[in-house]
Amino acid sequence: MSTRKSTTTQAPGKEPAGTPDAPGDQAPRLRTPFSLLDRSRTREGHPEAEALRDTVDLARHAEALGYHRFWVSEHHSVPGVAGSAPTVLAAAVASATSRIRVGTGGVMLPNHRPLVVAEQFGVLASLFPGRIDMGLGRSVGFTDGIRRALGTDKDAADSFASQLAELTAYFTDGPRPHPQVHARPAEGLHVPAFVLATGAGADIAARAGLALVIGDLRGREAMRAAIDRYRAAFEPSPLRPHPYVIVSGTVAVAETREAARELLLPEAWSMAYSRTHGVFPPLEPAESIAAREPSMPPRQRDLYESALTGHIHGTEADVATQLDTLLTETAADEFLVTTSTYDRAGLMESYERLARVVGLTGAARPERKVA
Repeated sequence: MSTRKSTTTQAPGKEPAGTPDAPGDQAPRLRTPFSLLDRSRTREGHPEAEALRDTVDLARHAEALGYHRFWVSEHHSVPGVAGSAPTVLAAAVASATSRIRVGTGGVMLPNHRPLVVAEQFGVLASLFPGRIDMGLGRSVGFTDGIRRALGTDKDAADSFASQLAELTAYFTDGPRPHPQVHARPAEGLHVPAFVLATGAGADIAARAGLALVIGDLRGREAMRAAIDRYRAAFEPSPLRPHPYVIVSGTVAVAETREAARELLLPEAWSMAYSRTHGVFPPLEPAESIAAREPSMPPRQRDLYESALTGHIHGTEADVATQLDTLLTETAADEFLVTTSTYDRAGLMESYERLARVVGLTGAARPERKVA
């Protein structure tokens, strides 16, 4: 088991100073920076465009609460997700906020040319200096039709390491396949890069000398092993001299454990449905899903119950204990919350309660408008 490092001093390669500290009586592990990722999930009975506006509204709320960064994701031709253009949405989020770091979790590099990605982040970093993160993943479209439309194939993920090297070289003016080509205005800008760990992602992040983002709290042992492997193999780079680990996962906080569990139901049902039908449906209200539980077919029921496991949820006291345990086990440098649910008011309240748990400076419930 790893031992949590002190977070009271700023070590080289760590994130910039200025992350809110918890109150003096806060457990040291909960002084870890906390950040949010929103997938722009669509909701039954609501237009897709509303999901994008909800994401921007949530970013404003996250900034007011004192969260460290706010990321958006990339999904293509997924019925339940409106977030298909992460750098465009990141620009909207950065325009609507003033302090919180903004980025992607992540741009799926196999779907893009490294030069274009470097140019996009160069523009973002120029417009919003000191606030932009470049989160990068290696996933490809989940059906043959989507992959063909994107001009890629199943094996494209195998080239992720070389694409990553080409992309980061545009910022550092390092060696690349096209030395006469320059990414304007990216070259010379410092844009922190993060690798989303799927499969061999942890090893690639270590060799590239970049920060690691790793999730799936249901497989804690495998996750800890990947983190240990990343730290042991880390090679310093011009972008990051020391390893940096962000653990990501769902966190739901409510007045009661039952209410917190209800926040998990819409995404769990959507995941189970996707495994049996091949598509992610828009999120449904928790009460509709709870009413369906007794009549679920056995396979769907198993998938649904599996999707409900491994998350951090409960009352504020419950969540404080669970987070303390997780952060002790992983020695994570940061935690990225990835919760999706139908109830936007409940989601906002969950993030407010979590902000109190981890001692963020804006945890006094700022005003919010929720449709």
